Amino acid sequence: MSSSPLNVAIIGMGTVGSGVAKILLNRAEQMTLRAGRPLHLKRAVVRDISRPRDVALPPGILTDDIEAVINDSSIDVVIQLVGGIDPAYDIMLRVLESGKDVITANKALLCEKGESLFQRARELDRCICFEAAVAGGVPLIETVTQAMSANQITSIEAILNGTSNYILTQMFSHNASYEDAVQSAQEIGYAEADPAMDVDGTDAAQKLGILVQLALGIKVGLDQFLRQGIDSLSLADLQYAAELGYTVKLLAVAKLLDGQLEMHAQPTLIRNDNPLAHVEDAYNKIALEGDAVGKVWLSGMGAGQMATASAVVANLIDVAVGRAAITFPRLDLWNPRQEIKIMPREEISRRYFLRLNVEDRPHVLADITNVLGDHQISIASLVQHEAPEVDQTEDYSIVPLVIMTHRTTEGRFQAASRELDELDCIRAPFVRMPVND
Repeated sequence: MSSSPLNVAIIGMGTVGSGVAKILLNRAEQMTLRAGRPLHLKRAVVRDISRPRDVALPPGILTDDIEAVINDSSIDVVIQLVGGIDPAYDIMLRVLESGKDVITANKALLCEKGESLFQRARELDRCICFEAAVAGGVPLIETVTQAMSANQITSIEAILNGTSNYILTQMFSHNASYEDAVQSAQEIGYAEADPAMDVDGTDAAQKLGILVQLALGIKVGLDQFLRQGIDSLSLADLQYAAELGYTVKLLAVAKLLDGQLEMHAQPTLIRNDNPLAHVEDAYNKIALEGDAVGKVWLSGMGAGQMATASAVVANLIDVAVGRAAITFPRLDLWNPRQEIKIMPREEISRRYFLRLNVEDRPHVLADITNVLGDHQISIASLVQHEAPEVDQTEDYSIVPLVIMTHRTTEGRFQAASRELDELDCIRAPFVRMPVND
């Protein structure tokens, strides 16, 4: 065991940074044994020193001056937990150029700027570790880049956003409204004050982009594949799905099919006999399929302070024992390795769930089925609960109509959806989701 400590700085002492500090300070002896040397938290950079925090830091650690880290040659590794792109990108470059290794949980930064950051790190003989950027405490990055390195990964199906999964669980299991479920996620610390990136599908899409980059060696921009969030769903959608034998999850999918990559991140109906349907609260679950090993499942907490901090500290131990310095340059992460065409979204083939609010009057169903039939979309099942009778002199009541289609293409489905939007008998909202059979 080396007696020389690994000096560590944290930039960004929010929820995750505080969790990392707790582990380093409260489990120092255990971490020393696992790292083979002491892990010494030397600096923690914050914007507001006076702000209360849920971890007690020793005197002299907390600072609001990032130069205290950049210019300190004794600091070996920086845990960079600043979110977003700006100023996170410049901070990471400056840290690397000051001779320090970097550990980050910033998936947005890696998704947008990963190629240039990794190239610069290799030029400087530094390493970037990022296990915490995807799936919280689940060891997914290591699995994709190392444990399954004998395979060509051919399929990824994953629940990657713990916040959305928690919201959907609260809605279905506790009959909560979408708004109440979001508020609960915020109170428990799973969702930010502005939860947009979680609930609009951006977070899951960014994580899927990182996994595709690592597994297949191609960069796919967020504008190149279908992305949809859970923010348009209601409790009724989840209940109708359950009535049909399905559970709704925000599902991220990337599959190699005939040399093309099918890719999307959307709320999706999943059959109840699929293990992905039973992932609750803030847990993530990932199914990876390799051409040699077959299907591999991983599951664990995908959101929350200590789950994400666990992945950060695991990377810190990798740096301390020298594993990161060996594997990072040899894995050649983020360099393009294959030419794979992204399947045009119009060609994606699957079944669909539609919930329409319709006027309860004659010929409405015929109008809807005519539109679907004109686009060669056939109906697999239909649910319309009986509505109360109304006097003929009154306006027609509005009732929900739920349709499950047979397999069709995204192009046909979108064309039909546009025509359905124009029907006078249909009232907003019009909810549509793919089905994963």
